[in-house]
Amino acid sequence: MDLNVKRIGYGAMQLAGPGVFGPPEDADQARAVLRRAVELGVDHIDTSDYYGPYVVNDLIREALHPYPENLVLVTKVGARRDDTGAWLPANSPDELRSAVHDNLKRLAVDAIDVVNLRIMADDDIEAGMTALAELREQGLIKHIGVSNVDAAQLALAQAVAPVVCVQNHYNLAHRDDDALVDSTAAQDIAFVPFFPLGGFQPLDLEHLETVAKRHDATPRQVALAWLLHRSPNILLIPGTSSVGHLEENLAAGGLRLSQEDLAAF
Repeated sequence: MDLNVKRIGYGAMQLAGPGVFGPPEDADQARAVLRRAVELGVDHIDTSDYYGPYVVNDLIREALHPYPENLVLVTKVGARRDDTGAWLPANSPDELRSAVHDNLKRLAVDAIDVVNLRIMADDDIEAGMTALAELREQGLIKHIGVSNVDAAQLALAQAVAPVVCVQNHYNLAHRDDDALVDSTAAQDIAFVPFFPLGGFQPLDLEHLETVAKRHDATPRQVALAWLLHRSPNILLIPGTSSVGHLEENLAAGGLRLSQEDLAAF
């Protein structure tokens, strides 16, 4: 794969309004977070047109376009929002093609670096991957990933086209994908945890306090550092709408946990 990025990027989901729906309370601050991320060396940003919807991609374009040459934009397709903010499947080939074109337009790019196919209940993975593979052949997508998959679904996707990354729910307290982390590492596929700090149900961080104090760090930083230590193929995209939390998250990349630290988890 011709795509190499730093191990900590930025997940832009939280830049939308409450429930990832509607505009943020302070759009200027949202754009400031994006600019600060790039200033601090972030070279990959995760987004989706259904964050808002459209709000987050608009903010990214407004804040960062024209984009730095090394900035990798990663989006997701396969879902949509209704007028109440509900998350609904949108995985037919026509819907996927439309979603990719919407992302291209909103982000103001000719091709998207990575498009993740978000799998929802009973989706036709072969049809969805085929649609994305055709867009890749047309030069509109550079790489394809999958999200919210198990090992069998990943194999179905790989039977259609190469998969460069898996984006699944995984963190210190939610380790159902341990085997998948290891198998993707063996295949040189990036594993990108969403909700690395718990997402809508934040992690209980109290048990991380002892380790955090050893390193003069925060429990959040320890939780992120644990993921980086868990496997070399893990890439992080912690999200925040705060410049302070952004800087804290990125600093977690410098935290070196000992075997004693890791044994505590």
